[in-house]
Amino acid sequence: MNTKNQPSWLDNAIFYEIYPQSFCDSNGDGIGDFEGIIRKLDYILELGCNAIWMNPCFESPFGDAGYDVSDYYKVAPRYGTNEDLKRLFSEAHKRGMHVLLDLVPGHTSVEHKWFKESMKAEKNEFTDRYIWTDSVWEEPTGYGSLRGISDRDGSCAVNFFSHQPALNYGYYKPDRPWQQSTDSPGAIATREEMKNIMRFWLGMGCDGFRVDMAGSLVKQDEDSKGTIALWQNIREFLDEEFPSAAMVSEWGEPDKSLMGGFHMDFLLHFGPSHYNDLFRCEEPFFSDRGKGDVSEFVTKYKENYEKSERKGLICIPSGNHDMDRLARSIHGDNLKIAFAFLLSMPGAPFIYYGDEIGMRYVENLTSVEGGFGRTGSRSPMQWDDSTNAGFSSAPKDSLYISLDESKDRPTAKAQMADENSLRSEIKRLIELRQSHPALMNKGDIEFVYAEKNTYPLAYLRSSGEEKILVILNPADRKTEFECDYSLGKEVYSFGGKVTKSGNKIVVPAKTSAFIEV
Repeated sequence: MNTKNQPSWLDNAIFYEIYPQSFCDSNGDGIGDFEGIIRKLDYILELGCNAIWMNPCFESPFGDAGYDVSDYYKVAPRYGTNEDLKRLFSEAHKRGMHVLLDLVPGHTSVEHKWFKESMKAEKNEFTDRYIWTDSVWEEPTGYGSLRGISDRDGSCAVNFFSHQPALNYGYYKPDRPWQQSTDSPGAIATREEMKNIMRFWLGMGCDGFRVDMAGSLVKQDEDSKGTIALWQNIREFLDEEFPSAAMVSEWGEPDKSLMGGFHMDFLLHFGPSHYNDLFRCEEPFFSDRGKGDVSEFVTKYKENYEKSERKGLICIPSGNHDMDRLARSIHGDNLKIAFAFLLSMPGAPFIYYGDEIGMRYVENLTSVEGGFGRTGSRSPMQWDDSTNAGFSSAPKDSLYISLDESKDRPTAKAQMADENSLRSEIKRLIELRQSHPALMNKGDIEFVYAEKNTYPLAYLRSSGEEKILVILNPADRKTEFECDYSLGKEVYSFGGKVTKSGNKIVVPAKTSAFIEV
């Protein structure tokens, strides 16, 4: 597992995810842009976040909100120019902040020039850039396809939407004549071009990449051996040319991701992680109803933690552009308890823009740019109580996505002025995390109490001599658990006062506490 070149700034990185379309519009066209982000860097820094993950900002027809790239080397004009993005990197660096771009290596838009060339009947440089069958009558097994769209005979595999043709990195176990191996010229050419794209933006000042669906590149790759080898090859290139570049994967299997050379991996909201048991299911663990179950999540987390050699590099986000807003299922003070969890776990925390003020999912919106059910989580940032919540000076009907029209919608300005607000609590939690090595990204974790269908959740964070017991009881009732640790100084508390009677720790309703032991 290669972590020898892990950038030191990842040790205390706290990320803020920006969906650029919806963050801040500086020119009144209804869509957020780079200049708007630059204007809000100090806001992000004041919260305590020292790193940014920005969703795709490359040229695109925006059939999937920019995840359908038409030119990897050019930013979308709606956000500005390449020079503007370079300035964003520079302004972030002046503040000691780092910026990850969102790299989408698995597919492009049908508008990409590579795809247009690959559709031609005559063989050319891009014929094998995508996955094509030999006959229009045969579809790639397990994937949707585009067919009957050009003179070329064959069907082209797609990822997700039908306008996203899959790039060719080869098949780990080819079993059809048209399935190319991972060391075929076409697969190697695709990989090398992805290196060129990374080289271009790292040279421009980008600090690394969050990689979209990083585990899906090589096809028929059941154990991910081909995809791991692919990323190991890319890791060698980065070690040689850009050793300080950070790589965070959307993979969901940390042991495989880290073996491939990534520094960190996201737990996904789908698949086997039980992440949704915490926040987004019928009875989330962090709901005050207290009917949730954290045990399966903890079991899976421990399994991943051991597989990844206890590196503490599993990232648990508050949410992202693909999930329901946290505040759709968790409410009031329970949001503060949820963030006490998110900001006391190992790995780099990721805060989705607006989650720090409890922005709500906007119900019943018509899909925008392929958002469909995700559109309600992508509404404009609510900065203040001025026109369009301070997001844009454009007419209301020109906004990228409709605003939350609720009269009591939360705003950053109001929450910054209120020391009891969610944002103020998150700021306190971040400051606390950064001042205690045991709570930081690489501190160890040992689960002390995480029983099935039971509250609270308790775990020990440690680094060197420092040991901090984290106790979280989101339920609307007092709970207790047996624990041999002697309770020392309370370094953080929210809600009631945690006490110990004999060998039982008693935790009041809706309480979180960090206690030295």
